[in-house]
Order: sequence, then C-alpha cells, then structure tokens
Amino acid sequence: MRTINPWINFNGNAEEAFNFYKSVFGGEFPRIVRFKDLAGPDFQVDTKEENKIMYIALPIGKHNLLVGNDVPEFMGRVSESENRSKINASAESREEADRVFNGLSAGGEVEGPIGDSPWGTYAGMFRDKYGIEWIVEYDPGVEG
Repeated sequence: MRTINPWINFNGNAEEAFNFYKSVFGGEFPRIVRFKDLAGPDFQVDTKEENKIMYIALPIGKHNLLVGNDVPEFMGRVSESENRSKINASAESREEADRVFNGLSAGGEVEGPIGDSPWGTYAGMFRDKYGIEWIVEYDPGVEG
C-alpha cells in the first residue's frame, strides 16, 4: 500500500478551503477537475454546480495527499458538524486496488464501482459494513 490519505467533502467551498490549506502547507495542485469537466449526455450538470470541484488534491510532504470535492446539491448537504471525509487508500497496482476494494467493500455499500476515473486514476468508492467511507485508488503516474 502506498499511502492512506484523507478525502474531505465540502458544501461548495472546496476550492476556498484548499487554497487556505495551500497557504499553510505550500505546494501546488497537480490537477483540479470541476463538475463541468464531466458534463455530457449521460451526466447533466446544473449551471450553478458546473464550477464546483469534483476533485482537488494537495500534495503534503513526500508521500501524502489531502484530497477533496464539493458535494453537488442533488446529493444533499454535508453535515459540517459530523464526519464528512473519506479514507483514500492509494494502491501500488490495479490488482492491489481491486483486492483492497473488493475486500473492504464486502458487506458494505458500493457508491462508485472501481474503474477508470475522470482525473486519470483507477478508483472506486464505498461505505464499508461499519459505515466508514473509503476511496481506493491507483494512480499509474505516481511511482511507489
């Protein structure tokens, strides 16, 4: 396993929050994906949601990432006084990602099946049988 990184959900202010984190930790965002970047016939994006963040990451130190996104309004609001993060497990291979995803999601609820993501990784998302939210991801562009 490469790393386990926090993934935080926001109510429309992910970009503001991540710019704040960047001012503290330094670094640069390798990529930012907005909901409009995913829009198409099979995924309609409301104009008020199009500039919200689907994926943003800030490298912290040599091997850590702080990852986040805005939750679209159609999915409801994130309770800011409760847990609103996911654990992001970064695998060293697609095979390891599949093994970890299938093992941890057993008995839980898959929210996004594992597969190629719009930001260039191989990823899947689920809530395990204990209610903990996970994203398992393999990024072929990151060396072990």
